[in-house]
Amino acid sequence: MADSFVLYLFISRHSLLTRLIWGCLQLQLGVICSIGIWTFSEAKLQAAQAHQTWKSLSEFTEGVSKVNPEPTPILIAAPENFNPDLQLPPKTSIEAPQNYSPPKTSTEPRTPDAVLESINTDYRYDTDNFGQTNLFFEPTAQFRLSNGNKIFFKTGFNLFEQRGVESITNFPLQVGWQGKIGEVTLQTVAGVDVFNRLPTAINLNAKVEAPISPPQVSSSGRLLSAVVLSGNLEQSPYKSNARTLENQITAWRFGPDLYWQIDSKTSLFSSLRLGNYNDGNSEVQSFSRLERKFGQFSLAANLFNLSFDRDLERTSGYFSPPDFLVYNAEVAWEGDVANFLRCRLAANLGQQRLKGEFDNANTYQTRCTVKFSPNIDADLGYTFSNVRNQETGGSTYGGNSLTGQLRVKF
Repeated sequence: MADSFVLYLFISRHSLLTRLIWGCLQLQLGVICSIGIWTFSEAKLQAAQAHQTWKSLSEFTEGVSKVNPEPTPILIAAPENFNPDLQLPPKTSIEAPQNYSPPKTSTEPRTPDAVLESINTDYRYDTDNFGQTNLFFEPTAQFRLSNGNKIFFKTGFNLFEQRGVESITNFPLQVGWQGKIGEVTLQTVAGVDVFNRLPTAINLNAKVEAPISPPQVSSSGRLLSAVVLSGNLEQSPYKSNARTLENQITAWRFGPDLYWQIDSKTSLFSSLRLGNYNDGNSEVQSFSRLERKFGQFSLAANLFNLSFDRDLERTSGYFSPPDFLVYNAEVAWEGDVANFLRCRLAANLGQQRLKGEFDNANTYQTRCTVKFSPNIDADLGYTFSNVRNQETGGSTYGGNSLTGQLRVKF
């Protein structure tokens, strides 16, 4: 019932937005087709040479367990001034001997240097009871190179609305590369954010990931144990809300992630981020999650802490408390409802502390995955949470998120 009401508000309020999204999709398809032609042109295929192979933590665990990616992209430039004439053999007038037989020409098709592997389209629609709306619609095309490396192309359409602020539209464009050197996996991303009424901004992202201990896998393919450490660096506009974007706030963030598969049913994830903002503010953010599975059920404990040097929400627009703490316990169920349908239900109950005052912190989530064919599936999820992401005074905060992803494999 809540989902239908959210969808009704979104459709009736954004009929003009629907036409904009269709226009964006046409532009996106044109970009992807142009990229495909460039990628598969023979001269570029002979000139381009990638350097490394990528295998992210989510891909590493996906084969043996179920852990989630999120890959992000950069394209490697091809060598310039390629001259096919330099590759031709010199002419000769020597006749071949009578018993000479020319070598047989292989009839096997030539393996392409790049193959379209998948297209994933992410959707997210966030609203709250204080008049803030964020919409994200971002497709990503993934190509696998002949040496195992991957390249990505991401575009889309985003919308930010907030009371008292003129709405802002955003068209992201990113290219990325993933590869591997020995046991170390690398990921680099570069892109631009184009806005309807703001200057164009650049964004950068880099990630280095390495196993600390060799993974242990059972005979059935289940991941028994692994420890993976990664380092992250990113710079981008802070897409918190319309007011923050209007103030042209950008941030550098860096820090490590640790994933530990303790045994086949128990895992620990921990993350630390240090941030520096162009308005002179700085932050320390940490998150930890310990999870234990019991068949289709699971229990988890979550701890989140956020601390800023200065509270600049009134001037810069983003939530920047000097001390914000959230801890909760999660109970979840995940299983097959039908052959083509798998769902997950979860409830988080806990406490949040803001400036020394405690309040309840509850989150309710549902997500279902529909499998249309072996190569096409989609997620649809809904979340309600009263965990704050802005100052609300004595008023209760409530946020809704409608999320989805369409995955097409080739």
